[in-house]
Amino acid sequence: MLTRRAALGLFAATPLALALAPKAALAAEPQVFQNPIAINAIDPVAYFTKKKPVKGKEKHRVDWNGATWHFSSAKNASKFEANPEAYAPVFGGYCAFAASKGYLAPTVPEAWTIHEGKLYLNANLRAMELWRQDIPGNIKAGLANWPGILG
Repeated sequence: MLTRRAALGLFAATPLALALAPKAALAAEPQVFQNPIAINAIDPVAYFTKKKPVKGKEKHRVDWNGATWHFSSAKNASKFEANPEAYAPVFGGYCAFAASKGYLAPTVPEAWTIHEGKLYLNANLRAMELWRQDIPGNIKAGLANWPGILG
């Protein structure tokens, strides 16, 4: 028979057991932060083609990787559909600088960088400035943090 004391002991031990569990067992792959519309409804392809953030339109939408993405044109939506990994921001649309420091932060459209063909977003212009001071080092740190960042 389970006594009240035993039940409370099991309940109290649960957080400890979770804390001791391997991170991989608890980690979930982070999805795009700004749901239901990815990256604040900004067209990710436009960062590459127009070299600036451009507001997307609902009529040019694509559902990918757990989020809805908006595009400024049908052409950009088609480009994304053909190769979403080429245009989607690294770190699931979360702030790349924050990921390099081990946490998640939302982003703003004006704080962005394309480095070696990949899009990185930042929480604000100051985070972008800090990010750009050591892009390779920040990418390396962010990739090391990424698998367990939600764990």
